[in-house]
Amino acid sequence: MSENMENKEMTPVEIDSNEVMLTLDKFEEASEIVKKVTADTSLVFSEYLSEQTGNKVYLKPENMQVTGAYKIRGAYYKISTMSEADRKKGLITASAGNHAQGVAYAAKAFGAKAVIVMPTGTPLIKVERTRRYGAEVVLYGDVYDDACKKALELAEEKGYTFIHPFDDLTVATGQGTIAMEIVKDLPLVDVILVPIGGGGLATGVSTLAKQLNPKIKVIGVEPAGANCMQVSLEKGEVVELPSVSTIADGTAVKRPGEKIFPYIQKNLDGIITISDDELVVAFLDMVENHKMIAENSGLLTVAALKHLNVKNKRVVSVISGGNMDVITMSSVVQNGLLARDRIFTISTLLPDRPGSLVRVSSVIAEQKGNIIKLDHNQFYTTNRSAAVELRITMEAFGPEHKKTIIEALEKEGFRPKIVHASL
Repeated sequence: MSENMENKEMTPVEIDSNEVMLTLDKFEEASEIVKKVTADTSLVFSEYLSEQTGNKVYLKPENMQVTGAYKIRGAYYKISTMSEADRKKGLITASAGNHAQGVAYAAKAFGAKAVIVMPTGTPLIKVERTRRYGAEVVLYGDVYDDACKKALELAEEKGYTFIHPFDDLTVATGQGTIAMEIVKDLPLVDVILVPIGGGGLATGVSTLAKQLNPKIKVIGVEPAGANCMQVSLEKGEVVELPSVSTIADGTAVKRPGEKIFPYIQKNLDGIITISDDELVVAFLDMVENHKMIAENSGLLTVAALKHLNVKNKRVVSVISGGNMDVITMSSVVQNGLLARDRIFTISTLLPDRPGSLVRVSSVIAEQKGNIIKLDHNQFYTTNRSAAVELRITMEAFGPEHKKTIIEALEKEGFRPKIVHASL
């Protein structure tokens, strides 16, 4: 659910170079610099999502960036502000994938060495693409926070320059350039939805949006199983979760950033949390209605649209990334079809006599159901002539069509029972 938070006064925060970030001048500077490496991700109006939510919904497709995510913005801007001496030391960061590719790509552009520490469960596509940009990849730990500790150790040991993926005001300034583009494309935007992992993107976008137009509402969206920012805001201080569990690996962070937290407190208008089940359905919506691949973290804002308690507003959903491996994609599609009652499995008992299977199949065919899997268990009972079990997995158009098929089978005396489907 969305939770409103009272804005608090905040003094400017300075970085090591004594330059104040997150000012309008710095956002303008960053916007010009990142144009060298970013693709045009102009807003895309979604007729489908608009009809579903009662708002005018626009997508900001950052999954179309060259590295597959918005992270190229903050990484490139950060490295552009560094001294040549710091670049020559070599750069290191920790990331679940998207920041890794952003740093690797930007480091290559500046001719700097990059070392990336990634959690061991990072999707293969993110690991391989990071290596493809010339970075050295170190796999360590179960979640981002473990990888970050290792990266800091290596930075100390090897003398590398560490680039934090979100708790860095320069990086957050680079990410905030998204808001500049949104307002340029849609000057009258009412609400911007941004995913939250550690909070860098939400910091940049919310801070700049408020500077451009204080009336713009910026809502952060977190996985329910990794809601570190929501908990921290409730407590009024940065809190570390004991553990995280979510399919949105890009936002699986236990502790939000310390430096960016005051900006979140001041500029973010609320938090929405999303379950993994909702992300699965959102993936299916994006593939079928927009022919667009977005990773689970990038889908947080799409899933959050139905939780907004507003109507007839101009809403922008930031699709933060699209780096998803094929195996994960296949699993998400299958589970999305199950969740939408587009695929389901029934179990029914029938006598082991010729023609029984034909009767069942005929009923399903008459109702336009499409059988995709059959399991005929003759050993369900010791008396095969009395009953054998038949499990049928089939496709339907949705809940109403599924109901029609089941009612038709019941009318013919088959007594179907819904069971867990597996493909």
